[in-house]
Amino acid sequence: MSSPTATTTGLDPAVHTSNDNVIRRAHGPENGSTPNDEADGGGESETKSKTQSKKAIRSKYRHVEAVHSQSRPSCLSHDTTESPSFLGFRNLMVIVLVVGNLRLIIENIQKYGVLICIGCHDFRKSDIDRGLLLYFLIPCHLFIAYIIEHYAAVQARAECNVAASEQNAKEHQHQDGTNSPTEEQHRKFQSTWKLVRLLHAINVTTALALTSYVVYYHIHHPLIGTLTEVHAIVVWLKTASYAFTNRDLRHAYLHPARGELDALPGLYAQCPYPENITMGNLCYFWWAPTLVYQPVYPRTAKIRWSFVAKRCGEVVCLSVFIWFLSAQYATPVLRNSLDKIASLDIPSIVERLLKLSTISLIIWLAGFFALFQSFLNALAEVTRFADRSFYDEWWNSESLGVYWRTWNKPVYQYFKRHVYSPMRSRGWSNATASLAVFFLSAVLHELLVGVPTHNLIGVAFLGMFLQLPLIQLTKPLEKKTSSNGKLLGNIIFWVSFTIFGQPFAALMYFYAWQAKYGSVSKMATSQQLVQQGQGTCPPLV
Repeated sequence: MSSPTATTTGLDPAVHTSNDNVIRRAHGPENGSTPNDEADGGGESETKSKTQSKKAIRSKYRHVEAVHSQSRPSCLSHDTTESPSFLGFRNLMVIVLVVGNLRLIIENIQKYGVLICIGCHDFRKSDIDRGLLLYFLIPCHLFIAYIIEHYAAVQARAECNVAASEQNAKEHQHQDGTNSPTEEQHRKFQSTWKLVRLLHAINVTTALALTSYVVYYHIHHPLIGTLTEVHAIVVWLKTASYAFTNRDLRHAYLHPARGELDALPGLYAQCPYPENITMGNLCYFWWAPTLVYQPVYPRTAKIRWSFVAKRCGEVVCLSVFIWFLSAQYATPVLRNSLDKIASLDIPSIVERLLKLSTISLIIWLAGFFALFQSFLNALAEVTRFADRSFYDEWWNSESLGVYWRTWNKPVYQYFKRHVYSPMRSRGWSNATASLAVFFLSAVLHELLVGVPTHNLIGVAFLGMFLQLPLIQLTKPLEKKTSSNGKLLGNIIFWVSFTIFGQPFAALMYFYAWQAKYGSVSKMATSQQLVQQGQGTCPPLV
């Protein structure tokens, strides 16, 4: 029978007895402890026994636990003390993106079939021949710049030797950087620089103008034209940097003012002017993954050919991936947008932009990785170029200004060094210097896009030049210390970048191309043949 106590309390006698035994074991014999034991571990033993006693009692009274024992906010509330992790939502977003794009892939194949056709591209032999000819002729202008600088270096050496022979030691102290140049020396230097500057200007202008003319009028395929125009613009920028840098180095060599020699980068002491005016030094600059000329660059100890092979493999795979996306997904969207643009059907145009934004973003990200991470790192490894900071974390940009400073650092460093900083040092305002930078960049963007597509319609120019007001609008967000301000700035950047930027430009230039020439491929002719039962390329609908 149950004991009266057990019946009254409603507790199981077995549980009661078991818990009592646990309590007795936790406390030990009532009178079994000695003074020495109490001295050695009395505090620790007492704490341990209390803990065990509490556990035993809690296991006995399971329905009285204090679940709500402190003040706590909800996990997603603003007043929470710890920021929650959204790793699970990130995984969900990846799954949604994969599933959504998989659906688009299936829908695209069901609607259009496989559009990949290697033999359907109109790579004319004349385009290939002219492209290869320009590829070898364009660098010649860089070597013409070397001849000009070699002439200036010979003149500088001669002037230095004459000054050393005709002046006494006191008058010649300026060669050690202790005196400023005289008015006569300054006049002579400026006279030489004006001649050198004129020759450089004629050289680089001829290089870019001649290439742009041939590409615009005599190279039909936009891919070959784009590669050729990119090469010409890169050589144009490098030639200008070569001229400006050597101009300052020549001035410091001939007429250094007090402290100027010490102000030059210490790295340049390894190859001072005019020892840097050599063919080998210029050839290295030609192939180095930078637009900014320096007599000396930081170098690595050796070439890791396995690293080069991996990066080259990435370039090939990503190039195929970009070609596949462009042919299979971007081209149908662009073609289906032509009638909407012609009829100015605004809702349909917006729908096309939104549909094209995903494809263009993926293509752009793949191109960015292929160029800045894979190709430039492979080139840097081959040339042992050690400074490989080609980009920063632009995807976290809080404003458009941060994006333009971080996504393409070679171009940003070029314009900052050769356009923005010189103008600021001459007293121009920040706004004027920024305006000059974006104007020149906008002109080069229009040449890069408009010349190969044979349509100088100004979309690329305006798209770049109008970044200035957008930068000013989002500039206050850079100074925000709160996470909400940075989040808002990053959202504005991504929206302007993915929807109103590249997709709109792609639509405009594709429409201009179609209006002027029709498709770049033979797909239109092949479509007619397929309808007649004579072709193999799948039609577009």
